[in-house]
Amino acid sequence: MIAEGKINRQLYGRLLAKALPGIIETEEENERMLAEVDKLWDKDLSPEEAKLFKLMVKLIQDFEDKHYSLNATTPLDILKHFMEVRAAKPRDLWEVFGSRGITSEVLSGKRAISKAHARKLAAFFGVSADLFI
Repeated sequence: MIAEGKINRQLYGRLLAKALPGIIETEEENERMLAEVDKLWDKDLSPEEAKLFKLMVKLIQDFEDKHYSLNATTPLDILKHFMEVRAAKPRDLWEVFGSRGITSEVLSGKRAISKAHARKLAAFFGVSADLFI
């Protein structure tokens, strides 16, 4: 999903000017930034888009870490929150968990999220694996 390599500063500047990333201070700004990330989510990203994507995800994480108390929630609650925000369906996670059955067991609370699954979820949602452990 994310291409590596040297970036074209001019192209990156145009992407920045279009997306206007900045410190997120309100829920509206967070929603706007989430929408910008969604535009890049399923693309094969150029190095410039990848750099912008990482920046926007970091800004979102910083805002959400500050404004949402995730310490009182379980890894399953966090997974369900990310699924809701991303409008992800259980079938979207079949590849992450390896099967439909395991996905169902995790989402129903019958099975805990393993460390291996936490890493795959982190890559899928673009967040830290620590959230799912």
